[in-house]
Amino acid sequence: MRTLLFLAFISLFIASCQAPKELEYRDVRKMELKQLGFNQSAVNFELVYFNPNKFGLDLKKVESDVYIDEIYLGKFQLDTLMHIPKNAEFILPSTINIDMQNLLKNAAQLMFKKEILVRAKGNVKIGKGGIYKTLPFTYEGRQQVNLFK
Repeated sequence: MRTLLFLAFISLFIASCQAPKELEYRDVRKMELKQLGFNQSAVNFELVYFNPNKFGLDLKKVESDVYIDEIYLGKFQLDTLMHIPKNAEFILPSTINIDMQNLLKNAAQLMFKKEILVRAKGNVKIGKGGIYKTLPFTYEGRQQVNLFK
């Protein structure tokens, strides 16, 4: 009987420690220019994600490089502790520091496109109960662009 209880406990423990499912990207909202400069500019926006896990998570840090059509746009960083609820959408307040020299150098080739490829590659530090793990991530998606409506 003791062995059976021990095996049941171990099975329950292993099942509860399974790796979390990837967070699902949903939308970008509320883009606004925070700082405009010749070398660097900053844009604030909100990223909407969904947590498909049956448990909440803590997001501690995000760092990534962002590219538009293979052109380096800038660095995205978030260094704050944020609780992510289980089975729910959540908003990730975000800022990207844009390399203006590189953007301006390539503006002509981006200006007349109706759709651009946005790519982000970096690391996220995520965990539960004070135990964190740094995981690599890659996002790639097409965005509609309407500069000349």
